[in-house]
Amino acid sequence: MRLRRASGRANHVQKHRDKRLLLVEDSRMFAAVLRHGLELTHGINVVHCASLASVKAEVAAAGEWPFSLAVLDLNLPDAPNCEALDFTLASNVPAIVFTAAFNDSTRDQILQRGVADCIVKNEPESIERLIAAVDRVLTKGRTTVLLVDSRAASRQDLAGILRRGRFAVIEASEAWEALAVLDQGEAIDVIITDTGLADLAGLALLEEVRKRQGEDAVPIIGLSDEGDARVAARFIEAGGADFIRRPFLEAELSGRVGHAAMLQKRIQALKLAAASDYLTGIFNRRHFFMTGPRLVEQYLRRGGGTSVAVLDIDHFKRLNDTYGHEIGDLVLKHVARRLKVLVGEEHLLARLGGEEFGILFDGLGMRDAFVFCERLRAELAKSKIVADDEELAITVSIGLATVEAPEAFENYLHAADQFLYMAKHAGRNRVISELTLLEALAS
Repeated sequence: MRLRRASGRANHVQKHRDKRLLLVEDSRMFAAVLRHGLELTHGINVVHCASLASVKAEVAAAGEWPFSLAVLDLNLPDAPNCEALDFTLASNVPAIVFTAAFNDSTRDQILQRGVADCIVKNEPESIERLIAAVDRVLTKGRTTVLLVDSRAASRQDLAGILRRGRFAVIEASEAWEALAVLDQGEAIDVIITDTGLADLAGLALLEEVRKRQGEDAVPIIGLSDEGDARVAARFIEAGGADFIRRPFLEAELSGRVGHAAMLQKRIQALKLAAASDYLTGIFNRRHFFMTGPRLVEQYLRRGGGTSVAVLDIDHFKRLNDTYGHEIGDLVLKHVARRLKVLVGEEHLLARLGGEEFGILFDGLGMRDAFVFCERLRAELAKSKIVADDEELAITVSIGLATVEAPEAFENYLHAADQFLYMAKHAGRNRVISELTLLEALAS
């Protein structure tokens, strides 16, 4: 058993600092390793108990700072028959079981009690799995599985297994249903697909998902009744994350799904770091131009258009020349922070470079997007920044273009840039779009 040094721990050590975890373990070695790993990785406050009696005392004394989660062994010297688990659950403390006393029937019985997860002590990387499970439960970040199977009975059985493994499940009976779920922007961590779907072979579904999502494609696990190893080989070669043949153990399915989701989340965390602007912390130009085309394709496939805006801080060069680049950076951070709050997670926001920002709206037509941009402009104009004891007013100009048909992504940005140019020459601190010009012509 080996606990790896947590990478980037400085970024995570504060994550669960406000939470308490009850560690119920009579092995001094496991208790020491788990406590160290949980405190190092998550910053969580760990209270260790080695007996049921001390568990009862700690829970009773918790008061205004109750336990957010318990990690416990099934068998203790004074509680050999899961009494500690029963007491913990009865006290409304979510629990993760971490024990060596496991077999298939025990696992089924424990999962049916409603524990958050079950992890076997003596399996490879069990400590890392436990630390990841604690983070998942505390952040309510349950893994969501999109299950695609044309056979109702089979789909029902698989969904039951996954839910007992504490996965959230979205079911689809055909490939087109699964693709519709992805197009709607549902947050999916893993797809499990039967390779013999009624409307589209699992291999073809895999290829379609990868074509639509590119590098950010959701990991897909193939499932088949066939014993032919070539089926699995073709699936993996085409980009599948894993392949499982029936019959299988429940623990095998849950373990493979959890592993695929964990790897995907690690990859996404690395990609997020690479996609962030170094100064403002929002997305950068590279991410905007890589993600934008896929999102536009998704919006158009749903049957609606959307809009894209380019926003520029007014008189930014003069501000830099007057107050220096340090104040210029302060202004950029301020504008990015306000935009992040106002735009939210629904739309794609990025710093395109210098004092220029881009927004790709999720399904907002020209009129709605114009109203949205006007609100952004007005809110930014109201905000103030203090520099050298002087209060600075910040205004922005915005160009807004519609996206109604498939074109090169650069074309949409070029159109928004043209409207931005008009906004600058019309006096700044305004939004100009095709709608603005049409209304001016009509008046």
